[in-house]
Amino acid sequence: MGLLSKKDTKLITDPLADNNPITIQVLGICSALAITAELKASLVMGVAVLFVLGVGNVVISLMRNIIPSKIRIIVQLIVVASLVIIVDQVLKAYAYELSKTLAVFVGLIITNCIIMGRFEAFALANGPWKSFLDGIGNALGYAVILLIVGFFRELLGSGTLFGIPVLGDPIEKTGLYSTGYENNGFMLMPPMALIVVGLIIWVQRSRNKALIED
Repeated sequence: MGLLSKKDTKLITDPLADNNPITIQVLGICSALAITAELKASLVMGVAVLFVLGVGNVVISLMRNIIPSKIRIIVQLIVVASLVIIVDQVLKAYAYELSKTLAVFVGLIITNCIIMGRFEAFALANGPWKSFLDGIGNALGYAVILLIVGFFRELLGSGTLFGIPVLGDPIEKTGLYSTGYENNGFMLMPPMALIVVGLIIWVQRSRNKALIED
């Protein structure tokens, strides 16, 4: 028997597609709009949420039988805040410039609807292993959308990926720019992130009609 049962596998794979936290559950939209102008920032935010949600789900699951119901939200906030502080300090130590870009948004992980939602809906009712898989699955689903949006916004808005020019030099007019192509500055504005997310939602629902609400 493999490490993961069929049910365990679904905990990871479902949030990647038909139960995605951003495009289906419509959670965590704020960061998807705010930090996806650069692919690097999208990747770091995705990894940060992966750590916080994966570890946080396990901690809450281990404590689920000793947390008084009246203060469970406070306990959840303390757990996620502690993990976010760790992420923030690691970023400041190893990626200071990026930490300044993400500073406000890393702090907002504390109130991210995806994290608090998984704590409430899953970790409080399931064991550590299943909670860990649920956290990893939802964090990956969140990160995939951030990376897709960040890819198109940076590529079409700046002509770069991870800050590396891939379409040529817009000043010297080399590569694609030699044909008259110009970067679309609108792609770098937050409203364009919402449009890209909307297009992803449209593609998802076109492929799976069951996702279309009556």
